[in-house]
Amino acid sequence: MSVDLVGFLGVVLVAYVVPGPDFLVVVRSATEHPAKGRAAALGAQSGLCVHMLAAAVGLSLIAARSPAVYDAIKLLGAVYLVYLGVRAVLAARRAARERAAGREAAGGVEDGTDPRTPEEEAPATSGRWRSGFTQGFLTNVLNPKAALFFLSILPQFVHGGGSTSRQIFFLGTLDIVIGVAYWFALVAVAARLRAFLARPQVRHRWELTTGWLFIAIGIGVAAAA
Repeated sequence: MSVDLVGFLGVVLVAYVVPGPDFLVVVRSATEHPAKGRAAALGAQSGLCVHMLAAAVGLSLIAARSPAVYDAIKLLGAVYLVYLGVRAVLAARRAARERAAGREAAGGVEDGTDPRTPEEEAPATSGRWRSGFTQGFLTNVLNPKAALFFLSILPQFVHGGGSTSRQIFFLGTLDIVIGVAYWFALVAVAARLRAFLARPQVRHRWELTTGWLFIAIGIGVAAAA
């Protein structure tokens, strides 16, 4: 099998390091709980599997050459990102109102800490994993740029003399494995921020910031459609 591994690895590493929707979903999930972060990472890479299979059988080519299909996928992805952002912003405001009500009930005393641990606030393990995986998967599979990566970038590193589909599968699988390792390392780092983000005011700002970032990215994707 003749492929340009050095060039391909360089492109893949740059693609993962540059923050995008996947990055935001994984980091935000990891700060909620490491298990959710790992689930989001696996979900994102599962979405890449879909794009890889589509590219190998030519479905991505159909989507890329059909403006209606491409725009539909793009708009679905944008709507989902905006949905995640709106949900985060509303959750942050709801939590702020609850804290304010709690302070009034306690006579206005606040020690600056949240009496609930992240584990107590998080849903059950299975629900947490399912939520993270779904968010990661949908964010990636509804991102047409991921499909175009497999369609336009991967072939640049595929050479003649062998099966094109087999080489795409090989490079795509390598991309996915590298991504899992990268995301899991990122989750380990982001998870260390949980204690810091457990502070009510910090957590409120974090939720608002990530929520508005999701909304901004979603609007940007829709505007470019």
